Amino acid sequence: MKRLLKSRKALSPVVAAIILIAVTVAVSIAVAAWMGALTFTFMGETKLEINSVTWGTGQVTLEVGNTGTKAVTIDDAKVNYGDVSCTLSSGSGTLNTGDTANVVITFTWENGTRYDLTVVTSTGLEFTRVAYGGQDIA
Repeated sequence: MKRLLKSRKALSPVVAAIILIAVTVAVSIAVAAWMGALTFTFMGETKLEINSVTWGTGQVTLEVGNTGTKAVTIDDAKVNYGDVSCTLSSGSGTLNTGDTANVVITFTWENGTRYDLTVVTSTGLEFTRVAYGGQDIA
């Protein structure tokens, strides 16, 4: 019986340690690559600013700028938090970082009345600016 146990061969402790270190490094690299991909996917700020408001007959024009770090698609506009008819001056409605566009909101407004003018992105984020009918603000 003693002879059977002596004839068995096993890995030396040095070889076993090298294999464990190699596996640990490989798993660490895989986890780091996965986390890095998640970071780039989820990081980025969506931020729109309404730079100016111009009042016209039956409509208001908002100059909107993308000051965030990723592209934004403007999907809708609201006045006093209710849906109104709106058109966007650029065809697709997508603004890259640093781009500006005019959003034309069609509704009947009254001079001197307070309005909450809101631009809505395709992800549902809302960016609002307060303005008073007939007053140009920049």
